Amino acid sequence: MALVHDIQLSESGFSKLKAKLSDAMARRKVYRQTLNELRSLSSRELDDLGMHRSMITRVAYEAAYGK
Repeated sequence: MALVHDIQLSESGFSKLKAKLSDAMARRKVYRQTLNELRSLSSRELDDLGMHRSMITRVAYEAAYGK
């Protein structure tokens, strides 16, 4: 009985790890996509958005991970 219980805990731990990894990969994808899109804008387009080029990485980070 103890062996079955240990296996169930291991599967639960694996599921949690898989969920965390999936979440981390999804957030990283949002970060990279936002970063690439903002970097492709001209200085004038960034100015229209009220942004300076030096703000791009911070904005992309906040979009993916929050404040």
